[in-house]
Amino acid sequence: MSRPGVLHVKGRVLAGPDDVRDELWVVDGRITYDRPVGAGHDVTTVEGWTLPGLVDAHCHVGLGTHGPVPAEEAEKQALTDRDHGTLLLRDAGSPSDTRWVDDREDLPRIIRAGRHIARTRRYIRGFAHEIEPEDLVAYVAQEARRGDGWVKLVGDWIDRSTGDLGACWPRGAVEAAIAEAHRLDARVTAHCFAEESLRDLVEAGIDCVEHATGLTDDLIPLFAERGVAIVPTLVNIATFPQLAAGGDEKFPRWSAHMRRLHARRYETVRNAYDAGIPVYVGTDAGGSLAHGLVAGEVAELVKAGIPPVEALSATAWGARAWLRRPGLDEGASADLVVYGADPRTDVGVLAAPRRIVLRGRVVG
Repeated sequence: MSRPGVLHVKGRVLAGPDDVRDELWVVDGRITYDRPVGAGHDVTTVEGWTLPGLVDAHCHVGLGTHGPVPAEEAEKQALTDRDHGTLLLRDAGSPSDTRWVDDREDLPRIIRAGRHIARTRRYIRGFAHEIEPEDLVAYVAQEARRGDGWVKLVGDWIDRSTGDLGACWPRGAVEAAIAEAHRLDARVTAHCFAEESLRDLVEAGIDCVEHATGLTDDLIPLFAERGVAIVPTLVNIATFPQLAAGGDEKFPRWSAHMRRLHARRYETVRNAYDAGIPVYVGTDAGGSLAHGLVAGEVAELVKAGIPPVEALSATAWGARAWLRRPGLDEGASADLVVYGADPRTDVGVLAAPRRIVLRGRVVG
């Protein structure tokens, strides 16, 4: 990792989808658009198409297939994201304490949602707090204080009594829990594959829904009216057929439901976008999925019918604004990625960053 100094970034600086500048400078780790005095001395120059550091708005650092992983593995996860140009992570639930990452200048920034909150025996073992509805408000308050402005609920999961996906929480419980999170200045998101839980969660005031494969035409206007964002995680939804095959014998209703959700995944996302629902990039990395998949998720959004610039914004300018973090702003920390071609016309270039700058240092 290079020592911090004066960095000159030139070519095309995409400060916004239509805000294109010729250059920026990095001095003491921060962005300036004013040429610094004496910049001719000890200057490193990087040239190309520059974006703010990419965002993965749904991942899990410190989480593996069976639950929490050692710090060494969590470090590898974070470094993998960094080396793919993903410099801001919204950790959508993890049982691991990753606060130590904040002390590492070579690792991406993390916005944490605390640990998942699930109904008893209604989620992956070892991932979540597993509780009953009467304890939901207390656990939401706890995780709101532990997180960085977000709380993560498990909104639905397989109900073994019915053999299909089912809502986890009664309406009154989620209303009280979301109100408590908002009182503590935290936003709430929820894992939701199916249709059943969505209306109650949105009418209760939820801020975001993860996956949202159950979003139907009758629910889309409600999401749009309330401004509820979705993070589709299409690279994860691609695994539904494999998951369904594993449940054919024991849970045939669930398996058939998962296949239906998978079959209409692109239509669901396109209809949401067309209705004005905010859509952001998330991969669900961690658990069973590898980190470093943001470029693939952006490509999936384009395949679903979202215009390339809007899909790019979902991991760049728009995502950072939604998460209340700066982009390529004057005075902001220099977290940026440089590419060899214009990512607005070919999102495929996201898979091959030319240079990665984190906190003003060239790290890749």
